Amino acid sequence: MSIAGTIDRPTTHDPKKQDPTMQRTSPEPFGSSAPVRHTSGATESRQNRNLEMQLIPEALARAHMNDHLREAESQRRAVHLVAARRMQRRAERASRRARRALAMAVMQ
Repeated sequence: MSIAGTIDRPTTHDPKKQDPTMQRTSPEPFGSSAPVRHTSGATESRQNRNLEMQLIPEALARAHMNDHLREAESQRRAVHLVAARRMQRRAERASRRARRALAMAVMQ
């Protein structure tokens, strides 16, 4: 005879007399117990949402810095282009002066 109980708490077949802390030896029939609700997904999503909300200022600061870097790079390119055009005009003027000087030398 295999009875899963102790001397202090014997297992009975009467459900009203069973100790609620004792585990049943046979599984309960399907649908007799309340369905188990897993709330870990809700907790995880809430924690993720909180984490995301905490990281929003950091993401905004990163986007702001990227905008500033892009603007600074654009200004650097513009300054470089202006300097290159200035040097090109200076070189063209020097070339015209040299041609004029050569022409004057040939004419004499």
